[in-house]
Amino acid sequence: MKAKKFMSLTLSAAMVASLATGTSVFAEEGGASSEGFNIAVCLASEPQSIDPALNSAVDGGIMINHMFEGLAKWVDDGEGNAVTAPGQAESWEKTENEDGTVTYTFTLRDGIKWSDGKDVTAGDFEYSWKRLANPDTAADYNYMIQMVKGYAEVADGSADPDTLAVKALDDKTLEVVLTYDCPYFEGIMAFPATYPVREDMVEGNDEWTYDTATYIGNGPYKMKEWTHNASIVVEKNENYYDYDNLGPDTIQFTLLDDNNAMLAGYKSGELDFIENLPVDELPNYLASGELEIGDYLGTYYVCFNTEDEVFSDPKVRKAFSLVIDRNYIVENVSQSGEVPATGYVPAGVYDAEGASGDDFRTVGGEYYSVAEEDYEANCEEARALLAEAGYPDGEGFPTVEYLYNTDDKHKKIGEALQNMWQEELGVTVTLDNQDWNVFLENRKEGNYQIARNGWIADYNDPCSFLDMWYTDGGNNDAQYSNPDYDAKIDEATSTSVPEERMEAFHAAEDILIKDDSVLAPIYFYTQPYMLADDIEGMYYTPLGYFFFGYTSRK
Repeated sequence: MKAKKFMSLTLSAAMVASLATGTSVFAEEGGASSEGFNIAVCLASEPQSIDPALNSAVDGGIMINHMFEGLAKWVDDGEGNAVTAPGQAESWEKTENEDGTVTYTFTLRDGIKWSDGKDVTAGDFEYSWKRLANPDTAADYNYMIQMVKGYAEVADGSADPDTLAVKALDDKTLEVVLTYDCPYFEGIMAFPATYPVREDMVEGNDEWTYDTATYIGNGPYKMKEWTHNASIVVEKNENYYDYDNLGPDTIQFTLLDDNNAMLAGYKSGELDFIENLPVDELPNYLASGELEIGDYLGTYYVCFNTEDEVFSDPKVRKAFSLVIDRNYIVENVSQSGEVPATGYVPAGVYDAEGASGDDFRTVGGEYYSVAEEDYEANCEEARALLAEAGYPDGEGFPTVEYLYNTDDKHKKIGEALQNMWQEELGVTVTLDNQDWNVFLENRKEGNYQIARNGWIADYNDPCSFLDMWYTDGGNNDAQYSNPDYDAKIDEATSTSVPEERMEAFHAAEDILIKDDSVLAPIYFYTQPYMLADDIEGMYYTPLGYFFFGYTSRK
Protein backbone atom coordinates (compact mmCIF):
# COMPACT_ATOMS: atom_id res chain seq x y z
CA MET A 1 0.00 0.00 0.00
CA LYS A 2 1.22 3.48 -0.82
CA ALA A 3 3.00 4.94 2.19
CA LYS A 4 0.84 7.63 3.72
CA LYS A 5 3.70 9.50 5.33
CA PHE A 6 3.77 13.23 4.87
CA MET A 7 0.90 13.65 2.42
CA SER A 8 -0.11 17.14 1.47
CA LEU A 9 -2.93 19.41 0.46
CA THR A 10 -3.03 23.12 1.17
CA LEU A 11 -3.51 23.75 4.87
CA SER A 12 -5.71 26.68 5.69
CA ALA A 13 -3.93 29.71 7.14
CA ALA A 14 -6.54 29.88 9.87
CA MET A 15 -5.72 26.41 11.11
CA VAL A 16 -1.97 27.04 11.10
CA ALA A 17 -2.49 30.29 12.98
CA SER A 18 -4.80 28.72 15.54
CA LEU A 19 -2.30 26.00 16.33
CA ALA A 20 0.54 28.45 16.60
CA THR A 21 -1.35 30.65 19.05
CA GLY A 22 -2.86 27.79 21.02
CA THR A 23 -6.50 28.60 20.21
CA SER A 24 -8.72 25.63 19.41
CA VAL A 25 -10.19 24.73 16.05
CA PHE A 26 -11.02 21.24 17.24
CA ALA A 27 -13.72 21.79 19.87
CA GLU A 28 -16.02 23.52 17.38
CA GLU A 29 -15.76 20.55 15.04
CA GLY A 30 -16.43 17.82 17.60
CA GLY A 31 -12.80 16.97 18.33
CA ALA A 32 -10.85 16.24 21.49
CA SER A 33 -12.27 19.19 23.44
CA SER A 34 -15.96 18.31 22.92
CA GLU A 35 -18.23 16.91 25.62
CA GLY A 36 -17.85 13.16 26.20
CA PHE A 37 -14.86 10.98 25.40
CA ASN A 38 -13.49 12.19 22.08
CA ILE A 39 -10.03 11.88 20.61
CA ALA A 40 -8.32 13.75 17.79
CA VAL A 41 -5.63 12.08 15.71
CA CYS A 42 -3.59 13.30 12.77
CA LEU A 43 -2.44 10.84 10.12
CA ALA A 44 -1.88 13.19 7.21
CA SER A 45 -3.80 15.59 4.98
CA GLU A 46 -6.95 15.10 2.87
CA PRO A 47 -7.18 11.41 1.83
CA GLN A 48 -7.10 10.63 -1.85
CA SER A 49 -10.11 8.33 -1.46
CA ILE A 50 -12.08 6.59 1.28
CA ASP A 51 -13.89 4.29 -1.14
CA PRO A 52 -12.71 0.84 0.05
CA ALA A 53 -12.15 -0.33 -3.52
CA LEU A 54 -10.40 2.82 -4.74
CA ASN A 55 -8.25 3.75 -1.76
CA SER A 56 -4.58 2.81 -2.14
CA ALA A 57 -2.94 4.74 0.72
CA VAL A 58 -2.46 3.79 4.35
CA ASP A 59 -4.16 6.87 5.84
CA GLY A 60 -7.33 6.14 3.87
CA GLY A 61 -7.04 2.50 4.92
CA ILE A 62 -6.95 3.45 8.60
CA MET A 63 -10.11 5.54 8.25
CA ILE A 64 -11.85 2.79 6.27
CA ASN A 65 -10.93 0.24 8.95
CA HIS A 66 -12.91 2.31 11.44
CA MET A 67 -16.00 2.65 9.24
CA PHE A 68 -16.11 -0.70 7.41
CA GLU A 69 -15.36 -4.31 8.23
CA GLY A 70 -14.44 -7.31 6.11
CA LEU A 71 -15.01 -11.02 6.49
CA ALA A 72 -12.06 -10.88 8.88
CA LYS A 73 -10.84 -7.96 11.00
CA TRP A 74 -7.87 -6.83 13.08
CA VAL A 75 -8.13 -7.20 16.86
CA ASP A 76 -5.82 -6.47 19.78
CA ASP A 77 -3.77 -9.46 20.96
CA GLY A 78 -3.66 -7.93 24.44
CA GLU A 79 -0.23 -6.39 23.98
CA GLY A 80 -1.06 -3.62 21.52
CA ASN A 81 -0.46 -5.76 18.43
CA ALA A 82 -3.15 -6.39 15.82
CA VAL A 83 -3.95 -9.94 14.70
CA THR A 84 -6.64 -11.21 12.33
CA ALA A 85 -9.87 -12.68 13.69
CA PRO A 86 -13.41 -13.32 12.43
CA GLY A 87 -15.10 -10.08 11.45
CA GLN A 88 -18.42 -9.97 9.60
CA ALA A 89 -17.95 -13.70 9.06
CA GLU A 90 -18.60 -15.70 12.20
CA SER A 91 -16.70 -18.68 10.77
CA TRP A 92 -15.47 -20.24 7.56
CA GLU A 93 -14.56 -23.64 6.16
CA LYS A 94 -11.88 -24.41 3.58
CA THR A 95 -12.27 -27.35 1.20
CA GLU A 96 -9.53 -28.57 -1.15
CA ASN A 97 -11.05 -29.76 -4.41
CA GLU A 98 -9.85 -32.55 -6.69
CA ASP A 99 -9.00 -30.09 -9.49
CA GLY A 100 -6.60 -28.17 -7.22
CA THR A 101 -8.99 -25.32 -6.51
CA VAL A 102 -9.95 -24.38 -2.96
CA THR A 103 -13.43 -23.42 -1.79
CA TYR A 104 -14.01 -21.11 1.16
CA THR A 105 -17.51 -21.13 2.64
CA PHE A 106 -18.22 -18.20 4.97
CA THR A 107 -21.05 -18.01 7.48
CA LEU A 108 -21.89 -14.41 8.39
CA ARG A 109 -22.64 -13.32 11.95
CA ASP A 110 -26.23 -13.04 13.10
CA GLY A 111 -27.62 -9.51 13.23
CA ILE A 112 -24.87 -7.62 11.41
CA LYS A 113 -26.12 -4.34 9.99
CA TRP A 114 -25.13 -1.31 7.98
CA SER A 115 -24.89 2.00 9.78
CA ASP A 116 -28.40 2.92 8.57
CA GLY A 117 -29.86 -0.22 10.15
CA LYS A 118 -30.25 -2.41 7.04
CA ASP A 119 -28.99 -5.99 7.19
CA VAL A 120 -25.55 -6.85 5.82
CA THR A 121 -25.90 -9.85 3.54
CA ALA A 122 -23.62 -12.23 1.67
CA GLY A 123 -24.90 -10.53 -1.48
CA ASP A 124 -23.21 -7.30 -0.36
CA PHE A 125 -19.87 -9.10 -0.37
CA GLU A 126 -20.58 -10.72 -3.73
CA TYR A 127 -21.39 -7.32 -5.24
CA SER A 128 -18.33 -5.66 -3.72
CA TRP A 129 -15.78 -8.29 -4.77
CA LYS A 130 -17.16 -8.29 -8.32
CA ARG A 131 -17.06 -4.49 -8.34
CA LEU A 132 -13.40 -4.63 -7.27
CA ALA A 133 -12.47 -7.04 -10.08
CA ASN A 134 -14.47 -5.15 -12.72
CA PRO A 135 -12.04 -3.14 -14.91
CA ASP A 136 -14.67 -0.38 -15.20
CA THR A 137 -14.14 0.36 -11.50
CA ALA A 138 -10.47 1.14 -12.27
CA ALA A 139 -9.34 -0.01 -8.82
CA ASP A 140 -5.56 -0.05 -8.40
CA TYR A 141 -6.05 -2.94 -6.02
CA ASN A 142 -8.22 -5.14 -8.24
CA TYR A 143 -5.34 -7.64 -8.39
CA MET A 144 -5.70 -8.16 -4.63
CA ILE A 145 -8.20 -10.93 -5.41
CA GLN A 146 -6.26 -12.42 -8.33
CA MET A 147 -6.38 -15.85 -6.63
CA VAL A 148 -10.18 -16.00 -7.06
CA LYS A 149 -11.28 -18.27 -9.88
CA GLY A 150 -12.28 -16.28 -12.96
CA TYR A 151 -10.43 -13.13 -11.87
CA ALA A 152 -8.01 -12.97 -14.84
CA GLU A 153 -10.80 -13.04 -17.42
CA VAL A 154 -12.89 -10.48 -15.57
CA ALA A 155 -9.95 -8.13 -14.99
CA ASP A 156 -8.90 -8.09 -18.65
CA GLY A 157 -12.46 -7.44 -19.78
CA SER A 158 -12.96 -10.74 -21.60
CA ALA A 159 -15.55 -12.05 -19.14
CA ASP A 160 -18.51 -10.61 -17.31
CA PRO A 161 -17.91 -9.77 -13.60
CA ASP A 162 -20.71 -12.20 -12.72
CA THR A 163 -18.41 -15.07 -13.75
CA LEU A 164 -16.10 -14.35 -10.81
CA ALA A 165 -16.28 -17.30 -8.40
CA VAL A 166 -17.82 -15.33 -5.54
CA LYS A 167 -21.41 -16.31 -4.82
CA ALA A 168 -23.98 -15.62 -2.12
CA LEU A 169 -25.63 -18.99 -1.48
CA ASP A 170 -28.14 -17.25 0.78
CA ASP A 171 -28.17 -14.07 2.88
CA LYS A 172 -25.78 -15.55 5.45
CA THR A 173 -23.55 -17.81 3.34
CA LEU A 174 -20.83 -16.70 0.93
CA GLU A 175 -18.83 -19.05 -1.27
CA VAL A 176 -15.46 -18.09 -2.77
CA VAL A 177 -13.45 -20.44 -5.00
CA LEU A 178 -9.68 -19.92 -5.32
CA THR A 179 -7.51 -21.25 -8.11
CA TYR A 180 -4.95 -22.44 -5.53
CA ASP A 181 -4.48 -22.58 -1.77
CA CYS A 182 -3.36 -18.99 -1.15
CA PRO A 183 -1.31 -18.84 2.10
CA TYR A 184 -2.17 -15.21 2.86
CA PHE A 185 -5.88 -15.30 2.05
CA GLU A 186 -6.92 -14.42 5.61
CA GLY A 187 -4.94 -11.20 5.19
CA ILE A 188 -6.93 -10.49 2.02
CA MET A 189 -10.18 -10.99 3.97
CA ALA A 190 -9.05 -8.23 6.36
CA PHE A 191 -7.84 -5.86 3.62
CA PRO A 192 -9.90 -2.69 2.95
CA ALA A 193 -10.33 -3.27 -0.79
CA THR A 194 -12.36 -6.42 -0.03
CA TYR A 195 -14.73 -4.75 2.44
CA PRO A 196 -18.39 -4.61 1.42
CA VAL A 197 -20.09 -1.49 0.10
CA ARG A 198 -23.78 -0.90 -0.54
CA GLU A 199 -24.82 -1.21 -4.17
CA ASP A 200 -27.74 1.20 -3.73
CA MET A 201 -25.38 3.89 -2.41
CA VAL A 202 -22.54 3.35 -4.88
CA GLU A 203 -24.07 2.70 -8.28
CA GLY A 204 -24.43 5.83 -10.37
CA ASN A 205 -23.01 8.07 -7.63
CA ASP A 206 -19.33 8.91 -7.97
CA GLU A 207 -19.64 11.29 -5.01
CA TRP A 208 -21.05 8.76 -2.56
CA THR A 209 -18.06 8.95 -0.19
CA TYR A 210 -18.49 12.69 0.42
CA ASP A 211 -22.03 12.64 1.83
CA THR A 212 -22.86 11.25 5.27
CA ALA A 213 -26.25 10.22 3.88
CA THR A 214 -24.63 7.86 1.34
CA TYR A 215 -21.35 6.96 3.05
CA ILE A 216 -22.95 3.97 4.72
CA GLY A 217 -20.55 1.53 6.35
CA ASN A 218 -20.70 -1.64 8.41
CA GLY A 219 -17.84 -0.93 10.81
CA PRO A 220 -17.63 0.24 14.42
CA TYR A 221 -17.85 3.94 13.51
CA LYS A 222 -19.75 5.99 10.96
CA MET A 223 -19.00 9.34 9.35
CA LYS A 224 -20.47 12.31 11.19
CA GLU A 225 -19.00 15.11 9.09
CA TRP A 226 -16.23 15.86 6.59
CA THR A 227 -14.87 19.39 6.54
CA HIS A 228 -12.55 19.21 3.57
CA ASN A 229 -8.89 19.99 4.23
CA ALA A 230 -9.71 20.26 7.94
CA SER A 231 -11.16 17.08 9.46
CA ILE A 232 -13.18 13.91 9.11
CA VAL A 233 -15.17 13.19 12.28
CA VAL A 234 -16.58 9.71 12.92
CA GLU A 235 -18.93 8.61 15.69
CA LYS A 236 -19.94 5.29 17.19
CA ASN A 237 -22.15 3.19 14.95
CA GLU A 238 -25.10 2.20 17.11
CA ASN A 239 -25.82 -0.70 14.73
CA TYR A 240 -22.41 -2.32 15.13
CA TYR A 241 -22.56 -5.72 16.83
CA ASP A 242 -19.81 -4.81 19.32
CA TYR A 243 -21.12 -1.30 20.04
CA ASP A 244 -21.16 -1.74 23.82
CA ASN A 245 -17.39 -2.28 23.93
CA LEU A 246 -16.38 0.70 21.78
CA GLY A 247 -14.37 3.51 23.33
CA PRO A 248 -14.44 7.09 21.99
CA ASP A 249 -17.77 8.73 21.29
CA THR A 250 -16.07 10.40 18.33
CA ILE A 251 -12.72 10.15 16.59
CA GLN A 252 -11.57 13.24 14.73
CA PHE A 253 -9.15 12.57 11.90
CA THR A 254 -7.53 16.00 11.67
CA LEU A 255 -6.25 16.74 8.17
CA LEU A 256 -2.90 18.56 8.21
CA ASP A 257 0.14 18.64 5.97
CA ASP A 258 2.31 20.92 8.11
CA ASN A 259 4.54 19.00 10.52
CA ASN A 260 5.05 22.05 12.72
CA ALA A 261 1.28 22.44 13.05
CA MET A 262 0.96 18.74 13.93
CA LEU A 263 3.53 19.02 16.69
CA ALA A 264 1.99 22.25 17.99
CA GLY A 265 -1.43 20.60 18.13
CA TYR A 266 -0.01 17.62 19.98
CA LYS A 267 1.90 19.73 22.50
CA SER A 268 -1.20 21.85 23.20
CA GLY A 269 -3.28 18.74 23.84
CA GLU A 270 -5.58 19.32 20.88
CA LEU A 271 -4.19 16.25 19.12
CA ASP A 272 -3.91 12.95 20.96
CA PHE A 273 -1.88 11.20 18.27
CA ILE A 274 0.51 12.24 15.49
CA GLU A 275 2.87 10.37 13.18
CA ASN A 276 4.81 13.23 11.64
CA LEU A 277 6.83 15.98 13.22
CA PRO A 278 9.54 18.34 11.95
CA VAL A 279 12.70 16.51 10.88
CA ASP A 280 14.89 18.70 13.11
CA GLU A 281 12.80 17.73 16.14
CA LEU A 282 13.11 13.96 15.64
CA PRO A 283 16.39 13.37 17.55
CA ASN A 284 15.20 15.27 20.63
CA TYR A 285 11.85 13.52 20.90
CA LEU A 286 13.44 10.16 20.17
CA ALA A 287 16.02 10.70 22.91
CA SER A 288 13.36 11.79 25.41
CA GLY A 289 11.31 8.65 24.81
CA GLU A 290 8.23 10.63 23.75
CA LEU A 291 8.59 9.43 20.17
CA GLU A 292 7.68 5.76 19.84
CA ILE A 293 9.19 3.67 17.03
CA GLY A 294 7.11 0.75 15.81
CA ASP A 295 7.92 -1.98 13.32
CA TYR A 296 6.79 -1.27 9.79
CA LEU A 297 6.91 -3.65 6.81
CA GLY A 298 7.74 -1.15 4.12
CA THR A 299 10.39 0.33 1.83
CA TYR A 300 11.11 3.96 0.91
CA TYR A 301 12.54 4.09 -2.61
CA VAL A 302 13.16 6.06 -5.78
CA CYS A 303 10.99 5.09 -8.73
CA PHE A 304 12.22 5.56 -12.31
CA ASN A 305 9.86 6.02 -15.25
CA THR A 306 11.07 3.21 -17.47
CA GLU A 307 9.27 4.72 -20.48
CA ASP A 308 11.16 7.99 -20.18
CA GLU A 309 13.78 8.48 -22.92
CA VAL A 310 16.62 8.90 -20.42
CA PHE A 311 15.60 6.33 -17.81
CA SER A 312 14.60 3.63 -20.27
CA ASP A 313 18.24 2.47 -20.00
CA PRO A 314 18.78 0.15 -16.98
CA LYS A 315 22.43 1.21 -16.86
CA VAL A 316 21.38 4.78 -16.12
CA ARG A 317 18.91 3.59 -13.49
CA LYS A 318 21.52 1.42 -11.79
CA ALA A 319 24.07 4.25 -11.81
CA PHE A 320 21.58 6.56 -10.09
CA SER A 321 20.87 3.87 -7.50
CA LEU A 322 24.50 2.99 -6.71
CA VAL A 323 25.55 6.52 -5.78
CA ILE A 324 22.83 6.90 -3.14
CA ASP A 325 24.52 7.05 0.26
CA ARG A 326 21.81 5.27 2.21
CA ASN A 327 23.68 5.51 5.50
CA TYR A 328 23.85 9.28 5.23
CA ILE A 329 20.12 9.54 4.61
CA VAL A 330 19.03 7.39 7.57
CA GLU A 331 21.58 8.89 9.96
CA ASN A 332 21.28 12.56 9.00
CA VAL A 333 17.90 13.06 7.35
CA SER A 334 15.19 10.54 8.29
CA GLN A 335 16.68 9.90 11.76
CA SER A 336 13.98 7.51 13.02
CA GLY A 337 15.87 4.24 13.21
CA GLU A 338 15.34 3.28 9.57
CA VAL A 339 17.59 0.56 8.10
CA PRO A 340 19.51 1.19 4.85
CA ALA A 341 17.84 -0.94 2.17
CA THR A 342 19.87 -3.68 0.49
CA GLY A 343 16.95 -4.83 -1.67
CA TYR A 344 13.31 -4.07 -2.34
CA VAL A 345 11.41 -6.55 -0.15
CA PRO A 346 12.13 -5.45 3.43
CA ALA A 347 13.35 -7.38 6.41
CA GLY A 348 10.57 -9.04 8.37
CA VAL A 349 8.68 -10.43 5.38
CA TYR A 350 8.30 -14.21 5.64
CA ASP A 351 10.14 -16.66 3.39
CA ALA A 352 9.26 -20.32 2.80
CA GLU A 353 9.48 -21.31 6.47
CA GLY A 354 7.27 -18.45 7.63
CA ALA A 355 7.79 -16.87 11.02
CA SER A 356 9.95 -19.78 12.19
CA GLY A 357 12.76 -19.33 9.65
CA ASP A 358 14.95 -16.69 7.98
CA ASP A 359 13.03 -13.86 6.38
CA PHE A 360 12.87 -13.09 2.66
CA ARG A 361 15.53 -10.40 2.80
CA THR A 362 18.03 -12.62 4.62
CA VAL A 363 17.50 -15.46 2.14
CA GLY A 364 17.60 -13.09 -0.84
CA GLY A 365 20.77 -11.34 0.29
CA GLU A 366 22.09 -7.94 -0.71
CA TYR A 367 21.92 -6.46 -4.21
CA TYR A 368 24.58 -3.89 -3.30
CA SER A 369 26.68 -3.16 -0.27
CA VAL A 370 25.61 -0.41 2.11
CA ALA A 371 28.83 -0.62 4.10
CA GLU A 372 30.40 2.82 4.38
CA GLU A 373 33.77 1.53 3.21
CA ASP A 374 32.18 0.26 -0.03
CA TYR A 375 30.47 3.51 -1.00
CA GLU A 376 33.31 4.78 -3.20
CA ALA A 377 33.47 1.46 -5.05
CA ASN A 378 29.72 1.74 -5.68
CA CYS A 379 30.27 5.22 -7.10
CA GLU A 380 33.08 4.04 -9.37
CA GLU A 381 30.84 1.28 -10.74
CA ALA A 382 28.07 3.84 -11.24
CA ARG A 383 30.33 6.19 -13.20
CA ALA A 384 31.44 3.30 -15.41
CA LEU A 385 27.83 2.36 -16.09
CA LEU A 386 26.92 5.95 -16.97
CA ALA A 387 29.87 6.08 -19.37
CA GLU A 388 28.70 2.83 -21.00
CA ALA A 389 25.31 4.47 -21.43
CA GLY A 390 26.98 7.28 -23.36
CA TYR A 391 27.54 9.88 -20.65
CA PRO A 392 31.17 9.82 -19.48
CA ASP A 393 31.52 11.99 -16.37
CA GLY A 394 27.92 13.05 -16.97
CA GLU A 395 28.76 14.79 -20.25
CA GLY A 396 25.73 15.24 -22.47
CA PHE A 397 23.33 14.03 -19.79
CA PRO A 398 20.19 16.18 -19.94
CA THR A 399 18.78 17.96 -16.92
CA VAL A 400 16.20 15.69 -15.32
CA GLU A 401 13.56 16.19 -12.62
CA TYR A 402 12.88 14.51 -9.29
CA LEU A 403 9.25 14.63 -8.16
CA TYR A 404 8.08 14.38 -4.57
CA ASN A 405 5.00 15.23 -2.54
CA THR A 406 5.21 18.31 -0.36
CA ASP A 407 6.83 17.59 2.99
CA ASP A 408 9.91 18.70 4.88
CA LYS A 409 11.44 15.22 5.10
CA HIS A 410 10.78 14.37 1.45
CA LYS A 411 12.33 17.70 0.50
CA LYS A 412 15.47 17.06 2.50
CA ILE A 413 15.84 13.56 1.10
CA GLY A 414 15.36 14.97 -2.40
CA GLU A 415 18.05 17.59 -1.78
CA ALA A 416 20.43 14.92 -0.52
CA LEU A 417 19.81 12.78 -3.61
CA GLN A 418 20.21 15.81 -5.86
CA ASN A 419 23.60 16.53 -4.34
CA MET A 420 24.78 12.88 -4.57
CA TRP A 421 23.80 12.63 -8.22
CA GLN A 422 25.53 15.94 -8.97
CA GLU A 423 28.72 15.21 -7.03
CA GLU A 424 29.23 11.58 -8.03
CA LEU A 425 27.77 11.43 -11.54
CA GLY A 426 28.12 15.02 -12.74
CA VAL A 427 24.42 15.29 -13.65
CA THR A 428 21.90 18.02 -12.90
CA VAL A 429 18.63 17.08 -11.24
CA THR A 430 15.97 19.65 -10.45
CA LEU A 431 13.38 19.17 -7.69
CA ASP A 432 9.63 19.58 -7.99
CA ASN A 433 7.07 19.13 -5.21
CA GLN A 434 3.33 18.72 -5.63
CA ASP A 435 0.30 18.35 -3.38
CA TRP A 436 -0.39 14.72 -2.51
CA ASN A 437 -3.35 14.01 -4.77
CA VAL A 438 -1.78 15.78 -7.77
CA PHE A 439 1.51 13.98 -7.10
CA LEU A 440 -0.19 10.58 -6.93
CA GLU A 441 -2.02 11.12 -10.19
CA ASN A 442 1.09 12.29 -12.06
CA ARG A 443 3.19 9.43 -10.73
CA LYS A 444 0.49 6.90 -11.59
CA GLU A 445 0.14 8.28 -15.13
CA GLY A 446 3.91 8.35 -15.70
CA ASN A 447 4.14 12.13 -15.84
CA TYR A 448 7.59 12.21 -14.24
CA GLN A 449 11.19 11.06 -14.72
CA ILE A 450 12.26 10.16 -11.16
CA ALA A 451 9.85 10.15 -8.23
CA ARG A 452 9.96 9.41 -4.55
CA ASN A 453 7.93 6.37 -3.64
CA GLY A 454 7.16 4.09 -0.72
CA TRP A 455 5.32 0.84 -0.26
CA ILE A 456 3.89 -0.80 2.84
CA ALA A 457 2.97 -4.49 2.90
CA ASP A 458 -0.72 -5.27 2.57
CA TYR A 459 -0.08 -8.70 4.13
CA ASN A 460 3.08 -10.51 5.28
CA ASP A 461 4.20 -12.10 2.03
CA PRO A 462 6.66 -10.99 -0.69
CA CYS A 463 3.79 -11.07 -3.17
CA SER A 464 2.57 -7.80 -1.63
CA PHE A 465 5.74 -6.08 -2.87
CA LEU A 466 6.43 -7.92 -6.11
CA ASP A 467 3.14 -8.50 -7.92
CA MET A 468 2.58 -4.73 -8.22
CA TRP A 469 5.24 -4.49 -10.97
CA TYR A 470 3.37 -6.86 -13.25
CA THR A 471 2.74 -5.36 -16.69
CA ASP A 472 -0.13 -2.85 -16.52
CA GLY A 473 -0.57 -3.41 -12.78
CA GLY A 474 -2.67 -0.76 -11.04
CA ASN A 475 0.22 0.27 -8.77
CA ASN A 476 2.96 -0.11 -11.40
CA ASP A 477 4.03 3.54 -11.28
CA ALA A 478 7.32 2.77 -13.05
CA GLN A 479 5.38 1.84 -16.22
CA TYR A 480 7.53 -1.30 -16.17
CA SER A 481 7.00 -4.30 -18.41
CA ASN A 482 9.16 -7.40 -18.71
CA PRO A 483 7.68 -10.74 -19.87
CA ASP A 484 10.31 -12.66 -17.90
CA TYR A 485 9.31 -10.84 -14.74
CA ASP A 486 5.61 -11.45 -15.39
CA ALA A 487 6.33 -15.14 -15.92
CA LYS A 488 8.00 -15.41 -12.51
CA ILE A 489 5.07 -13.70 -10.81
CA ASP A 490 2.67 -16.04 -12.62
CA GLU A 491 4.77 -18.98 -11.45
CA ALA A 492 4.77 -17.79 -7.85
CA THR A 493 1.04 -17.08 -7.74
CA SER A 494 -0.01 -20.38 -9.32
CA THR A 495 1.37 -22.69 -6.64
CA SER A 496 0.82 -23.09 -2.92
CA VAL A 497 4.10 -24.99 -2.36
CA PRO A 498 6.13 -22.59 -0.17
CA GLU A 499 9.55 -23.46 -1.61
CA GLU A 500 8.35 -23.10 -5.20
CA ARG A 501 6.62 -19.79 -4.46
CA MET A 502 9.67 -18.28 -2.82
CA GLU A 503 12.08 -19.49 -5.48
CA ALA A 504 9.97 -17.71 -8.11
CA PHE A 505 9.65 -14.56 -6.01
CA HIS A 506 13.41 -14.36 -5.44
CA ALA A 507 13.96 -14.77 -9.18
CA ALA A 508 11.47 -11.97 -9.81
CA GLU A 509 13.26 -9.62 -7.40
CA ASP A 510 16.55 -10.48 -9.13
CA ILE A 511 15.06 -9.28 -12.42
CA LEU A 512 13.49 -6.18 -10.86
CA ILE A 513 16.52 -4.93 -8.92
CA LYS A 514 19.70 -6.70 -10.09
CA ASP A 515 18.96 -6.88 -13.83
CA ASP A 516 16.59 -4.01 -14.58
CA SER A 517 17.18 -1.60 -11.66
CA VAL A 518 13.59 -0.42 -11.91
CA LEU A 519 13.73 0.96 -8.37
CA ALA A 520 16.40 2.40 -6.10
CA PRO A 521 15.49 1.25 -2.56
CA ILE A 522 16.71 3.71 0.08
CA TYR A 523 15.61 2.44 3.47
CA PHE A 524 13.27 0.06 5.25
CA TYR A 525 10.64 2.01 7.14
CA THR A 526 10.06 2.28 10.82
CA GLN A 527 6.83 3.75 12.23
CA PRO A 528 7.39 6.78 14.47
CA TYR A 529 4.39 8.12 16.38
CA MET A 530 3.45 10.06 19.50
CA LEU A 531 0.44 9.12 21.64
CA ALA A 532 -0.89 11.17 24.55
CA ASP A 533 0.06 9.70 27.92
CA ASP A 534 -3.55 9.44 29.07
CA ILE A 535 -4.72 7.33 26.12
CA GLU A 536 -4.66 3.55 26.36
CA GLY A 537 -6.04 0.70 24.29
CA MET A 538 -4.68 1.72 20.87
CA TYR A 539 -3.32 -1.19 18.85
CA TYR A 540 -1.29 -1.41 15.67
CA THR A 541 -0.17 -3.73 12.89
CA PRO A 542 3.23 -3.44 11.11
CA LEU A 543 1.19 -3.11 7.91
CA GLY A 544 0.64 0.47 9.06
CA TYR A 545 -2.85 0.40 10.55
CA PHE A 546 -3.59 2.07 13.88
CA PHE A 547 -6.86 1.30 15.64
CA PHE A 548 -8.44 3.85 17.98
CA GLY A 549 -11.96 2.43 18.39
CA TYR A 550 -11.28 0.66 21.68
CA THR A 551 -9.19 3.34 23.36
CA SER A 552 -9.98 4.98 26.69
CA ARG A 553 -8.60 7.76 28.84
CA LYS A 554 -6.71 6.74 31.96
